[in-house]
This record gives sequence, structure tokens and C-alpha cells, in this order.
Amino acid sequence: MADETPAGNGATTAPSQVKMQVLAQYVRDMSFENMVVQKGLSAGEVQPDIQVAVSLDARKRPVANQYEVITKFKVTSKNKVNADVLFLLELEYGGTFHIEGVSDDQLHPFLLIECPRLMFPFVRRIISDVTRDGGFPPLNVDTVDFMALYRQELARRAQAQAQQAAPTEKVN
Repeated sequence: MADETPAGNGATTAPSQVKMQVLAQYVRDMSFENMVVQKGLSAGEVQPDIQVAVSLDARKRPVANQYEVITKFKVTSKNKVNADVLFLLELEYGGTFHIEGVSDDQLHPFLLIECPRLMFPFVRRIISDVTRDGGFPPLNVDTVDFMALYRQELARRAQAQAQQAAPTEKVN
């Protein structure tokens, strides 16, 4: 009974079922720079410090129920010993999705949590392959908590709106 909603005439109707289909996945843009080779950095003691920044973007496509989601990864590896950059990898990985049955108020989180979650294993493999092919040990990026990332972005936006709404003091 928990899955049913009253229809007003005594009958019950099943809630709309979410349908999602991945239509395409693709590398939209990618760059890898091996600074060790480019700048001729010394191969002395190396203690890599790897930082991964993730950002997301989603937009409606002109076709009904189709959306494009882009995950952007920026991976920077620096040497802890002297802060020299070892490599820089930037990857924009996209997906085109056909989505039905998601309410308007749930569509935004669905696009920025569930869609990137589906694409992540492919992104992880690309990053691993590119770092290995670039002359470094393969980098297996830790799993990204897209829900936490989404919540952080909502909190950041709320804080920015609160700062804009706060009256500013004039100093003469």
C-alpha cells in the first residue's frame, strides 16, 4: 500500500516509474601535461600530493526528456618535497540521458547525483589509463560522493544569496 496513492474516486494509482536511458557517453575535452618531462625537473625524491577537484553541469537538450550532464575533473599532482607540479590532468566527460518520471523538484538533484554516479566508473578508468600512459603510476581516483558534492553546492549558493541580501554599510 505504501507504493500507491489515492486517486480521489476510491481507486488507487501506481506512482510514475522513473525511466532513465544513457544515450551517449563521451570525452568532451581532455588535457594531460607531464611537467617532469616538459620542464626537465630533477627526478630526485618525489612524494606526490594529488588533489582532485570535481565540478558538474547539466542542461536540458532541445529534444523532450533529454539532458546533457558534464563532469569536470581537474587532477593536480605536486611533489610534497619542493611543490613542483608533476602532472596536470583536466577531463570533461559528458553523458546524454533520456529521463522520464522524475518530478520537476527532483530533476536537478537527479541530474547532478545519479547521472554522474553512473558515469564515474568510466571517468575513473580514463584517468587511470591517461596517467599510466603519461609516464606515471595509474591513478585510481577514490569514489566521489556526488550527493555530498550536491549538498555542498546548495550550501555555497545559499550562503552567496544570504551575503547578497545582507545590507551593506557605507563607509565615508
